[in-house]
Amino acid sequence: MAETPVEKQARRVRDFKQREARILAIALDLFLELGEDKVTVEMIAEKVNIGKGTIYKHFSTKAEIFLRLMLDYEREMAELFTLPEIAENKEALSKAYFEFRMQQPDKYLLFNRLEEKLVKANVIPEMIEELHRFRAKNLESLSGLITGRMEEGLLEDVPPYFHYCASWAFVHGAAVLYQSEFFQDVIQDKEEFFRFMMDIGVRLGNRGQRGRKHKPDSTSVKP
Repeated sequence: MAETPVEKQARRVRDFKQREARILAIALDLFLELGEDKVTVEMIAEKVNIGKGTIYKHFSTKAEIFLRLMLDYEREMAELFTLPEIAENKEALSKAYFEFRMQQPDKYLLFNRLEEKLVKANVIPEMIEELHRFRAKNLESLSGLITGRMEEGLLEDVPPYFHYCASWAFVHGAAVLYQSEFFQDVIQDKEEFFRFMMDIGVRLGNRGQRGRKHKPDSTSVKP
C-alpha cells in the first residue's frame, strides 16, 4: 500500500532526525579521537556515508555542530533534575551530578575547551546564550539541592555558590588528571580510582569536614 502524503512527511521528518543524530554521534567520536581542530566536515560526512552537502542541510558550520553537542550535554544534565527517583532524593541527585560529569572526562574537557574558543570568537552568539541559559537553570537546580541539604544540617552553611563552585573545581581537576600523561602511569586501576573520586565528590562540603565552624580571622582589620 502506497504511503499517504502525511505518512511520507512523517517518514521524512523521522529520517532527518535519525540522520542528524548520527551526524552528531560520529562527529563527537571524531572530535574525541582526533581533536576538534583536525576534524573537517568532509571527514564527518565520509564517516556517516553521506555527501558533504547533506551535512549542511543540518548544520551551517562545524561550530554549529560543536554547540549542538554542548547543548545536548547540558540538556541531559537538566533531565537528571526531573527524574522522580532523583528529584526526591537530594543525595542521589548529588551522586548523579558527579557521575554525569565524570563518566566521560574527555568529553567534559572537550566541551569546556570548545566553549572557551567559541565564546572568545563570538561564534553563533544566540546558541551560546542558549547554552548559558541551560547552565544557569542547572545551577539554580543545584542551588536548591544545596540549600535543602544545608537546612537539614548536612552541608556547611555557606553561600550555595561555594558548594557548586567547589564541586565544579573538583570535577574539572579530576578530568584534567584523567588526561595527564604522567598520571596515566601512576593510576593503575582507573575505574576504581574514579569510583573513589565520585565517593569523595558526593561528600564534598558535608557539615563538620572543616573540623570546626569557620570564624573570621580575629587579626583582620575591619573597615
